[in-house]
Amino acid sequence: MYAKCGEIKCSRQVFDESPDRNVVSWTSMIVGYVQNDCAQEALILFNRMREGLVEGNQFTLGNLVTACTKLGALHQGKWVHGCVIKTGIELNSHLVTDLLDMYVKCGDVRDARLVFDELSTIDLVSWSAMISGYVQSGHPEKALKLFTDKKWVGVVPNWITVSSVLSACAQLSNLNLGKMIHSLGIKLGLEDPTVINALVDMYAKCNMIRDARYIFESFSGKDVISWNSIISGYSQNGYACGALELFNQMRSHSISPDAVTVVSVYSAYASLGAIQPGSSLHAYSIKEGLLSSNIFVGTALLNFYAKCGDAQSARMVFDGMREKSTVTWSAMISGYGMQGDGSGSLALFSDMLKEEVPPNEVIFTSILSACSHTGMVGEGWRCFYAMSREYNFVPSMKHYACMVDLLSRAGRLEEALDFMENMPVQPDVSLFGAFLHGCGLYSRFDLGESVIRKMLELNPDKACYYVLMSNLYALDGRWSQVKQIRELMKQRGLSKAPGCSAVDLDAANDISLSRVASLA
Repeated sequence: MYAKCGEIKCSRQVFDESPDRNVVSWTSMIVGYVQNDCAQEALILFNRMREGLVEGNQFTLGNLVTACTKLGALHQGKWVHGCVIKTGIELNSHLVTDLLDMYVKCGDVRDARLVFDELSTIDLVSWSAMISGYVQSGHPEKALKLFTDKKWVGVVPNWITVSSVLSACAQLSNLNLGKMIHSLGIKLGLEDPTVINALVDMYAKCNMIRDARYIFESFSGKDVISWNSIISGYSQNGYACGALELFNQMRSHSISPDAVTVVSVYSAYASLGAIQPGSSLHAYSIKEGLLSSNIFVGTALLNFYAKCGDAQSARMVFDGMREKSTVTWSAMISGYGMQGDGSGSLALFSDMLKEEVPPNEVIFTSILSACSHTGMVGEGWRCFYAMSREYNFVPSMKHYACMVDLLSRAGRLEEALDFMENMPVQPDVSLFGAFLHGCGLYSRFDLGESVIRKMLELNPDKACYYVLMSNLYALDGRWSQVKQIRELMKQRGLSKAPGCSAVDLDAANDISLSRVASLA
């Protein structure tokens, strides 16, 4: 009673004064500690229980597994799992689910699957837990494989299963399967808010923003997660103004933004270059304590300032963050590169290595891009070789494109061409575009034309290559050839979506941008 009322000290006092303690007494006290967020004390008490030669049961050990989950204590969790095996306790669905949850949240999906495979009977709870574990650990393909396994064909999924599978579809942008799961959810009558939110997120991440909006508008029980899903969907699909309009609607419904909302809105402001309302949101983030407590908010904010050309404010945010992830370092390194400060990018990269933060592929893309924009050829080559030789990364097409751009901008076109011809993968349009840009800068139309002809031989049905060829002829003033290329595109039914630019002339008068100023 005391434990369930939150009076854990009184509960412990009653426990200590009990003259005859059995397994039920010990388990009740351990459960009380776990329920009152005193997981460490629960483990300590279990050690005393063992010293008293009292053997735990499935409830004792199940709650100890939960304690290990809360502490992120994988080693102790494995030890408790060992106690389960040693004492011969039967692995029922609840205990298996607790073990699965512990292994997944401690980052050990492999052992979670081993526990799951030990189940002798088909069980909905454990099946859903394993699928959810795969999704949370970034293995959506394994989650879908388990969901479609014929072994589980007789089990009817519940809202937890369906929402997890929809999340897996969203991560993989698997629209076809996502629609099938949507139909299954309707058939089963699963109208739980979690399922609705997962549907909005799935359609948004599959670039079906109209479908996502339809489901969102049809749902009467919208919470902050619902609004976050649709705002994020609009922002990620390039509809920044739509995201901001939704943000204003969310506030008009008296729903307070959380960290996830703020991250999406910063991304929308960065896309529009809207420095003034973004700065107002910065003030709101400080006021609500979001900036100091959430690494994602800080990273999104510095990325916003960097993309708006305010490297000084970006660095101020960066220096003020108590915790930094690899993404945070990458955003700041990339910010220096966008401003043409290659030395700043390299200096920050050196600081990152001194703090023993392991670089990833995105970091190297940011570094190579910065070297490209500032003509630092030697430094670019050193970083490119270090990526594969020292850190064992296989260069991606983005890394190759950065190197071609670096060499082409520096006028080393023969070196760039040789680099492209000796790549272990087939060059794509980004590499050819970077090379042709260099050909235009240095009037090497002979090299550019020969490369383009090779491109057209390999990709005769891709409009982007014809456009590159047309642009090269235009730079050389060969307008008759430009006309021929355009006519050839028409004959083959090829077209390229026109580009567009957005200029914020007066953000303060734009209803989509100015309303947020009242937040501060």
